[in-house]
Amino acid sequence: MINFKDISYLQTGNPKQQAAFTLLTHHKILENLAEFDPVLVGTIPINIDIENSDLDILCHWKNKADFIKKTKQLFGKENHFSIREDSIDNPKSVIVNFIISGFEIEIFGQNIPTELQNGYRHMVIEHQILNSKDENFRLEIIRLKEKGLKTEPAFGLLLGLKGNIYEALLDYKI
Repeated sequence: MINFKDISYLQTGNPKQQAAFTLLTHHKILENLAEFDPVLVGTIPINIDIENSDLDILCHWKNKADFIKKTKQLFGKENHFSIREDSIDNPKSVIVNFIISGFEIEIFGQNIPTELQNGYRHMVIEHQILNSKDENFRLEIIRLKEKGLKTEPAFGLLLGLKGNIYEALLDYKI
């Protein structure tokens, strides 16, 4: 299994993964967020991204105000910078968005360790599923995403999951 906490795997990936690695290292994005245990998640790390896929970075903050202050300090001058608070999956969340070097970036912070956040858990399960299926399955996920389906519903559709797809995916056994 890939160690998703070390982005060096991106260096030998597809062109978009390599571009993501270059951007993240050149701008020291993860390095600058190190105190928040950042992890790149989403579709790019597991090779099911589409043209407009963004770079999703999970962070664990212990003090929300400090996290907001630090992200504003680091990224507040970037194009299309925005920051908002929300309650996603009940805990308070801070979502930071901006564009840098042509990549849309979303930093998602919660007071939950990154490896326990649903975004990380979903990606790991999706990666395991992709590894257990053939290439046609991966291509079908991409096709569904290109038609407008979000990632988890695309997996749910192909796997025949019922009910709350986001919860069902967390319980999926390969």
